[in-house]
Amino acid sequence: MLGLKLPTDPRWVNIVETNISEILTDHAYCEQKAATNAINMVIQFPEYPDLVDAMLALAQEELQHFRQVHDRIQARGFSLGRERKDDYVWELNQFIRKGRERHIVLVDRLLFAAMVEARSCERFRILSEHISDPDLRAFYRDLMISEANHYTLFIGFARQYGQGEDVDKRWQDFLDYEAQLIAKYGKKETMHG
Repeated sequence: MLGLKLPTDPRWVNIVETNISEILTDHAYCEQKAATNAINMVIQFPEYPDLVDAMLALAQEELQHFRQVHDRIQARGFSLGRERKDDYVWELNQFIRKGRERHIVLVDRLLFAAMVEARSCERFRILSEHISDPDLRAFYRDLMISEANHYTLFIGFARQYGQGEDVDKRWQDFLDYEAQLIAKYGKKETMHG
């Protein structure tokens, strides 16, 4: 369903389990950034009422996920810690076509968001299947389903607002670019690192 061309090595979970505090902090900030991205879509593309409604609902859901991760951080006696730079997301963002017609920028922003959600969904699936902590297994299973829904939401809006763009071709371009990009990652206890 996701179409990712380079799967995450399941041994990534072994890295994650060496520092649960770090993965939870990184994950919390990923949820915060996802909420911020949804709000930014509202600010940048207010002329699409159905997109605005969906992004407002998504921002609330992502903040709820942030709260759930933060609750797990506190329950384990950890503190949130400072935000980490997400090099994967920064590099993926470079693939967005800038300075183009609004609908082209919108399509790329939607596909960018779909890609981040797809990779997060894939990572959550791996955690739900391989992490030894039963609470985190169940938690990431639930979040995996949520991320899959977010992925389809963004892809659906990209197709809806493509206005003559070959959105499926552009999605394939994103998948190809992301496969090259993700090959450098998966070696840290972060969601995308």
